[in-house]
This record gives sequence, structure tokens and C-alpha cells, in this order.
Amino acid sequence: MRMGKTIAKRPLPPVGLDHFRPAPEVGVWVNAEVLASEGRIHNPEHRHLDQADLEFLWAPRGFVRQTRSVIGQAEEVMIRSGGWQKARQEEQLTDWFGRVPGFLITLDASYCATCSDADWCALVEHELYHVAHKRDEFGAPAFTKEGMPKLCIRGHDVEEFIGVVRRYGVGDPSGAIAQLAAAARGQPEVTRSNIAGACGTCLLRAA
Repeated sequence: MRMGKTIAKRPLPPVGLDHFRPAPEVGVWVNAEVLASEGRIHNPEHRHLDQADLEFLWAPRGFVRQTRSVIGQAEEVMIRSGGWQKARQEEQLTDWFGRVPGFLITLDASYCATCSDADWCALVEHELYHVAHKRDEFGAPAFTKEGMPKLCIRGHDVEEFIGVVRRYGVGDPSGAIAQLAAAARGQPEVTRSNIAGACGTCLLRAA
């Protein structure tokens, strides 16, 4: 976060939200503050998302997966094949967004209504990091015939954690990232660890 600048007022979910609702205001905020080069918390690591087919959705509340509360999730939109299932899902997405988007980030409105600005920024960027620039068979960034970045959903790697911690710190001293930082300073107890937070994408990929 750039010192000496105030983050533009973040979008808040509607009061008393009791159903899923499109959140185009989140997309506007992300474009202005994170993706745009003049944004107050611009992050060049998300440059591949500049013209991405990405939408945001408020969920009235989180849910529990693998005993953890989920407050955010990024996904590539996959339409189930077969008659009414396909038609029903396409109709719902079109009603929400005017089309079927390529990628969707869903946020827990009950959490976002009360969390701090720093926690909000960290959550949104955490989910943005999941929408990655796809690599080709040689490990180089892949592009479409039109020259646009090919995107995919990825799990978290060390680079993502470095990006979030560098920009927002470890957060809650008793939280998972702070515990990770403390554990990194000690000797490993086992040869392999599995890290997942309050993110549906992380937990889904860890299952």
C-alpha cells in the first residue's frame, strides 16, 4: 500500500442482504484501485486481469468447508452439460451479468460489511491471485489469437503469500498467515505442509 494516500471508499454490500446479488461495484473498485496504474493500491502482478472476463458476486453469508469458514471464492465458470441444467445456469448468470462470464469471484457479504479496509483489500487480492495467467508448454505466459492473456484458476504458491504479506502484513497475530510466518522461523515438524485459509478455492483444491 502506498504511504500517504487514502484508499478510495470501498464498496459495501447492501444492508440486510439475504440472497445472492451481482456486485459490479466491486469490479469498478478493483479496476480503479488495483488494476489501473494510477490506482492507490495498484498491483502490477494482476496486469493480466486488465480486460479479463471477470465478475463479482455478493453471497449473503459464508459457508463451512473442511471445518473452515469460507468468505471468498474464485472460480472459472463451468456450465453443467445437459438440457435444463445448462439452460437454467446460463439463464441465471445472464440475468445477473447480461452474459455468462468466464470467471467469477464470490464474496461473503456478512464478512465484507464489517471487516477492516486492510482485511477487505487482502481478501479481494487473495481471490484475484487465484485468477492466474495461464502458461504454455514451455512455461511462458499464454495468449489467445487476439493477443489477450489466457487465464486459469490456480492454487496458492509461495509467490502469492509473499505478495499478500508484503502488501498487507500478517494480519491477525493469531491468524493463519502469522502462524505460518512464525512456523517458517522454526524447524519443520513434518516434511510437507498443506496451507489453506478461509478461501473456497484453496480448500476445494486441497480436498
